[in-house]
Amino acid sequence: MSVKVLIVEDDADLNRYMELDLKRHGYEVFTARDGREGLRLFHEARPSLVLLDVALPGMNGLTVCQRIRELSNVPIVIMTAHAVSEEEMAEGLNIGADEYLIKPLRSLEFHARVKALLRRVQMSDDHQPQAASYADDYLTVDIDNRRVCVGGEEIRLTPTEFKLLATFVRHKGQVLTFQQLLEQVWGFEYNSEHHYPRIYVSHLRRKIEPDSKNPTYIQNEYGVGYRITGK
Repeated sequence: MSVKVLIVEDDADLNRYMELDLKRHGYEVFTARDGREGLRLFHEARPSLVLLDVALPGMNGLTVCQRIRELSNVPIVIMTAHAVSEEEMAEGLNIGADEYLIKPLRSLEFHARVKALLRRVQMSDDHQPQAASYADDYLTVDIDNRRVCVGGEEIRLTPTEFKLLATFVRHKGQVLTFQQLLEQVWGFEYNSEHHYPRIYVSHLRRKIEPDSKNPTYIQNEYGVGYRITGK
């Protein structure tokens, strides 16, 4: 069964390039040229991955991302034509994006990132014997059932956020280096993205910590990495 990918990109040439490139690699592809059409196709096709341009006519990509995330945990890659600042990345993560790609897209990197993100999502279907869980009176992480509760309320995490948290829980008390996090959460394709753990950990803290500026769970090991501890 082929994997469905939805492309929402108003540049006709880039849209067509990505469509043909993905089809050559065995993906089933749906394309839209504006945000409203993209939302309509999302509901119809139920894709496994969304590739979403930021600068779309009518409804911009960040709004589309937010609308999709209200309904689904499908991985969303935001595409932009300029380098992304940490503030812009944080904004995208805050509304539910999993990843950023800078245009123009290089074919090898593009496919490596697509494969890595789809691989990341598969962990929600993994029921490994070593699967762990964590629970106290504030935070509950159920890896097998992919549920996270904070203060008694279930919260929604993106596939990347959930895999990052699950990785910490599976290694509770153990220091995970930045490189280990890149390899275990994002994949070897991201070995050069040294800023990723810091940005994503900061965002995850805002979702699970009682006070993200004074974290109780995810602790810094300065210059080395992070570890998760209990309350």
